[in-house]
Amino acid sequence: MNVSEPWYRFRPKLLESLRDYSWAKLVQDALAGLTVGVVALSLCIGLGIASGVTPAAGLYSGIVGGFIVSALGGTRVQIGGPAGAFVGLVALIGVQYGLPNLLICTMLAGLILFVMGACRLGTLIRFIPHPVTMGFTCGIAITIMSTQVGAFLGLGLKQEPPEFLPKMLALGRALPTLHWQTLVLGLLSLAVVLFWPARLGRRVPGSIVAVGIGMLLTGLCHWPVETIGSKYHGIPAGLPDFALPVFDWRQLGGLIRPALTIALLGAVESLLSAVVADGLIDDRHDSNQELMAQGVANVVTPFFGGIPVTGVLARTATNIRCGAASPVAGVLHAVFLLLVLLVAAPLARLVPLADLANIPLASLAAVLIVVALRMGEWDEFRLLAKRPKSDSMVFLVTFALTVCFDLTVAVEIGMLLAAFLFIRRVADTTQVQAMTEAGTGGSRHVQAVKVPPGVLVYHVFGALLFGAAEKLETIIRRSDGDTRVVILDVTAVTALDGTALNRLEVLLEKLHRHGHHLILSGPHTQPYFTMEKAGFLDAVGADNIAADLPTAVVRAEILIKRPVK
Repeated sequence: MNVSEPWYRFRPKLLESLRDYSWAKLVQDALAGLTVGVVALSLCIGLGIASGVTPAAGLYSGIVGGFIVSALGGTRVQIGGPAGAFVGLVALIGVQYGLPNLLICTMLAGLILFVMGACRLGTLIRFIPHPVTMGFTCGIAITIMSTQVGAFLGLGLKQEPPEFLPKMLALGRALPTLHWQTLVLGLLSLAVVLFWPARLGRRVPGSIVAVGIGMLLTGLCHWPVETIGSKYHGIPAGLPDFALPVFDWRQLGGLIRPALTIALLGAVESLLSAVVADGLIDDRHDSNQELMAQGVANVVTPFFGGIPVTGVLARTATNIRCGAASPVAGVLHAVFLLLVLLVAAPLARLVPLADLANIPLASLAAVLIVVALRMGEWDEFRLLAKRPKSDSMVFLVTFALTVCFDLTVAVEIGMLLAAFLFIRRVADTTQVQAMTEAGTGGSRHVQAVKVPPGVLVYHVFGALLFGAAEKLETIIRRSDGDTRVVILDVTAVTALDGTALNRLEVLLEKLHRHGHHLILSGPHTQPYFTMEKAGFLDAVGADNIAADLPTAVVRAEILIKRPVK
């Protein structure tokens, strides 16, 4: 960061892209936006249904959230909207807290995201361990598929439990109600999405073809399958009125945890998508600006009845493949979705087969099942035996908790496990070696020096953090008897924290109590400034801080000649 640059900066990528904008780029963006809008249409509707809200809520999220993410974001090609990653979490929050509180959670998450971006915390997302990210990604994929089983099979299940295990039991008991026409339509739609030629999919996505075939079969053949119209009474025309969500201050404390999870998941999903997009277009995104845009989008979208939004990789990749040149493509994709809402009702009166209310839920279920299959990192299971056992454990625990409980618990426990394992690894790599009688520390990186009697030399390697601080206990225990001087060679210490510093203070106090001395050899920048700030270097004494081990031994020879006080 430039020192003269203010700590807070709001600079959407759109402003930069418009400087050299041209008619040719507008044509590119229009074609890309139209294609992405067609893809997003079925996904927004399906994700709205899968999230336990209405198809309209999914579309509202795609329109409002998608517009804001592209207009204010930090990437040239990112597409925002409802995401599969949110499905299980949103459905659970809706059941536990109700729709009004789901909207409040979304707004709180938006505020958190904006503050993260404004405080330049975007780069910290990369510190989330890979096993945690992969664990909840695979878990979310399973969750999405589990929500679509009932619609795919046409099961007569009136109330589907939100939790995974009760849901599986309920679906198993409902299997005798399987509806064969729904299953056939679901399998046909699934086959179309999976096997639609890639060269055609660049312009006409297989998901749209599958939904279109489903609409024709239900409209022309009058198949008795459940549709958006039969279950949700169709899709309203236009956006809803701008309205303040109902808010109860007494429930604020209980909404913080799910809001934090939405924010964290949205940040991870969005920035991962932005990183992949950078690789595809050879560009560099502004992660902090992206988080601020996501924050604004999630604050505004609930005012229109929308659910959480984030940057989504599948739609972003489609946008890139279709030749998007700037964020204008994302803005136009949102405009296309809005036009669908505005013209759908009049068009349905003229062309009944084009009525979006005829979209069968089985076709949407097939689309979402393919989305889940493609988002899951299934190779991680095959690679478990090749990974460190600790990483495999974190991945499996996060995956199991995401599926069986909820994403909030999974992320919290997964991060805690990863943190504990990280501490253990740091502790394992930290070593404290005593100088042998031969005059070396048992390592080829240690200077060979002749140590006089009454002097103990210890070489410390690695980071001296709280997880490894107990390794100093050996020095403390052996620092009595005939030992007059302890030389601590910290040349290879890369970091020092308060806990390890406390153990050093205990060592120094014990030595001083017996009239003995401590010499520090070769402290580097971070450990040096940490000890200096705490006053430890003053307590050791400037003369007892040596640049290297030979100098420290010379100082020790002077000290052992002094009489013991």
